Amino acid sequence: MSSNNDPVAIPVTEVNPSDHPGMDTSDQNILTGEAVLSFHNISYLERVQHGFACCKKTSVIERLSNISGIMKAGLNAIMGPNYESRSLLLDVLAARKDPRGLSGDILINGKPRPANFTCTSGYVTQNDVVMHTLTVRDNIEFSAALQLSMTMTRDEKGRRINEVLELLHLDEVANVKPRSKELEKRTSIAMELVTQHPILFLDDPTTGLDWSTTTDVISVLRRMSMRGQTIIFSINQPPYSIFRLFDSLTLVASGKVMFHGPAQEALEYFKSAGYEYDSHNNPADFFLDIINGGFSALLDTEKDGHDVNKYKELSERQHQVRENLANMYTQSSSYRKMKDELDPLLRKPKAGRSSALQITCVTSFWHQLQWIICRSFENCLGFPRATGIQAIITFLLAVIVGTSFLVLRNVCTEVQTRANLLFLLTVFQCFTSVSTGDLFMIDRNRFLHEHTSGYYRVSSYFLGKLFGELVPRRLFPSIIFTVIVFSIAGVNTDVKGFFTMFFTVMMLAYSASSLPLCFKAGGNAVAVPTLSVTIYFVFMLVFSGRSLYSGSFLPGLSWIQYLSIPHYGFTALMHNEFLGQNFCLENNTAELRRCRNYVICTGEEFLTSQGINLSSWGFWENHVALACITIILLSFTYVQLLLSKKAEVLRSCRRKFQ
Repeated sequence: MSSNNDPVAIPVTEVNPSDHPGMDTSDQNILTGEAVLSFHNISYLERVQHGFACCKKTSVIERLSNISGIMKAGLNAIMGPNYESRSLLLDVLAARKDPRGLSGDILINGKPRPANFTCTSGYVTQNDVVMHTLTVRDNIEFSAALQLSMTMTRDEKGRRINEVLELLHLDEVANVKPRSKELEKRTSIAMELVTQHPILFLDDPTTGLDWSTTTDVISVLRRMSMRGQTIIFSINQPPYSIFRLFDSLTLVASGKVMFHGPAQEALEYFKSAGYEYDSHNNPADFFLDIINGGFSALLDTEKDGHDVNKYKELSERQHQVRENLANMYTQSSSYRKMKDELDPLLRKPKAGRSSALQITCVTSFWHQLQWIICRSFENCLGFPRATGIQAIITFLLAVIVGTSFLVLRNVCTEVQTRANLLFLLTVFQCFTSVSTGDLFMIDRNRFLHEHTSGYYRVSSYFLGKLFGELVPRRLFPSIIFTVIVFSIAGVNTDVKGFFTMFFTVMMLAYSASSLPLCFKAGGNAVAVPTLSVTIYFVFMLVFSGRSLYSGSFLPGLSWIQYLSIPHYGFTALMHNEFLGQNFCLENNTAELRRCRNYVICTGEEFLTSQGINLSSWGFWENHVALACITIILLSFTYVQLLLSKKAEVLRSCRRKFQ
């Protein structure tokens, strides 16, 4: 059955000020100084599909209902009994939800929230998106390099990075890779803090942290808020030592506000409404217990054997309690005070609200490409153990294959042995390319967050990952395997022939790698694309292997060769290897006489038997075909990335990194 967890499309456009000389920089709505975020009569509707695939039905659910409030410089906490409730409000305020379901007004200092708000405000996801193969300083430097203006000097950026490291007490671990949950969280905050955006959103920043780490994180946020930043975050049941640091509290449940105002007034608000508060109780637990309808007491009094009635009663009571709390708040003095503060802001003249998320980058394409290539290459080198194991396995496999062909070589089967060796090389390149399909998928959450925050364009990310990670991942294993196999097997090839062969091998490797990239870039399930790619290579290699021994494809299926990546690579390798070769030399005439079967003496004779064109174009046409296939598949991959950037960012970021 379908669920409502499917990605939600967000209209997205990319804008770069440098690409539009006539654009006034003031149009980019760069936030400076203290920022006051106000929201007026917000409602959010979400379309949900349910039912089976053949008969899906769409219904509209009101997730938020007529919510208003104001959040100023300081710690602004959003609490609620469910993660979805508090996180949804945070997402809407941070412009991380589809604006087409939103009604109402969200203002910054009394003006409409800019279309590029995601690029002018900070956002820390619940599941951190730091690069674990880079040090803390490297992660922050990457954020500073791509989010700070290129007019800033390197020294100015370095000083700001050092200030952030000192503020977050990261200076002593700056050269440590963020492996622990605490270090990940503080590094994520530092990456957003270095830009000095006046508003910072955090999605449940204390989830998964112990008490000591939670205290450290909130203390860091407190120091940031005292510098004039507006910190808005969702949180679940904080202890009193943390709750007392909050400046503003918003209690939300079932899409409605139960309380909004100064955090220290919340306890008195509920006490004045008649709720009894135990002085030993944690205020946060007290509020949530009220919103949940005092379920703990009700559960204790229920008798066993009435589960259905019990939970039905709980659900009805919960709904009734929350309706009463929402109505009580709208009639309270806290609500009237808040409305008196909001109304003057709403009466200010405003421009129309944009319905599309606009991505603005402050750095050039080439600057982004340079940094992404460097980070991708460092990430590629960040797994020395796995890389070492892969190198050892490749080395041992190459030694075994090379030795086997050296032992089996003889004058009678020289041509067939070389062809088999080239075919095995083709098989190796095809099947080792399957693992490259995770290049974009494993970084999907990080890409969605960074792109939406204005780090880089899709094009610079796409090319940077290809040059910085795909190229070395395919280059080094291919060098190890090819050089060792051909050295041990004793294949006689001149220098030009060897480098031409290696160029062909790399063309085959990158063309084969583009296929799993195309299948997996859209974030599909891992198993299905991998199985499909594997079946394709097995099928095509079987046909190429059969043509090696029979000299042609199966009757009626010869058209398959035009869709076969292995066919083009294998044909080019044979053309390069056999053209101009003579295997029936005078010094082995006696051995040739002892051969039982007919012996092919020249490479041209063998290539002709395989139906291969002997001209130069017969060689280069395979490279042209491989290049065209690579370009087409990578173009589809790029299109999938363009489409995936329109997916709802926060929902993707909730998925746990693997």
